[in-house]
Amino acid sequence: MAAGFPKKVIHGGTGKLQQEKTQKKVLDFSASVNPYPPKIEWHCDPDSLTSYPDDSYYELKERIAHVYHREPEEICVGNGSVEIIRVFCSVELGRNGSRNTFFIQPPTFGEYELSARLAGGERTTDPETAGIRFLCNPNNPSGHLLSKNAVLAQLEVVKGSGGILFCDEAFIELSDPESSVADVRDPHLFVLRSLTKCFAVPGVRFGYGFGDPDIIERIETARSPWTVNSFAEAYALQALLHMDALADSRKRIVQERKLLEKELTGMGFSCHPSSVNYLLADCKRDVSPLCKKLSEMDVLVRDCTSFGLPSCIRVAVRTRDENKILVEALAACMH
Repeated sequence: MAAGFPKKVIHGGTGKLQQEKTQKKVLDFSASVNPYPPKIEWHCDPDSLTSYPDDSYYELKERIAHVYHREPEEICVGNGSVEIIRVFCSVELGRNGSRNTFFIQPPTFGEYELSARLAGGERTTDPETAGIRFLCNPNNPSGHLLSKNAVLAQLEVVKGSGGILFCDEAFIELSDPESSVADVRDPHLFVLRSLTKCFAVPGVRFGYGFGDPDIIERIETARSPWTVNSFAEAYALQALLHMDALADSRKRIVQERKLLEKELTGMGFSCHPSSVNYLLADCKRDVSPLCKKLSEMDVLVRDCTSFGLPSCIRVAVRTRDENKILVEALAACMH
């Protein structure tokens, strides 16, 4: 690898790899997806596979525009939210963009920094002068949620320096949609969304974003053609009609999160207050041996060392029975 080239970011969601290696059923608490997703009927017409997708994604953007009360020219789509992060950085930062610096408040999602550095951006410690300020709301891995007013206050700071606030709301539909700024039109704001988490379909890979038409045009020009495949498009068109059904998911997640947090606290973990479908738990010592023991029991959790938190794990909130298995496995490992 070339000197100075950034390393690939570590992610959770390694259950498939573990199952392929061990040929055993794995409970993956390292991937934070909705344990109670709405049931939707969807179908991909086999005939659609014989043609290229519509690269303008006219129908898909019209559907998103209707749901969020935005205009199609304010919407971009991508093969998962990560692709949109990469493309956004490539057109707004470093060599090709008009901005050179970015600000990130750790601990947070690692793809922001990787994408920004790949684009040639330089990290700054001063949020008031950054060309791009990244915000994950609710935050990954802590689960902390900022109110809409708090996000708008950050936007005002960013506007003062002529920068852009990049607000990633991948988990907000499983937290509090009222805190979203997806309805705010401002040339200094870009909002990222995903269907992966709220509908529990990480294999589909579909993300979308809202921004000023000029930014959207640059993103749509820079992204690879036909990046959203026909299966993902067909699923997204139906899922977007069921966003209201996520209210039930949120209620059930709150109930299970409270019970899981109580169990973890009882075992000596210190849990960060969370508004979403995962918990950041501090066990006050290096968690690598714990994660290894759990993996040998076919239970995966997210080792947060890559977030700069070597004493913490992030665990998804899953169904009641699955959470009990996690608690039992943790109890066995802690003794």
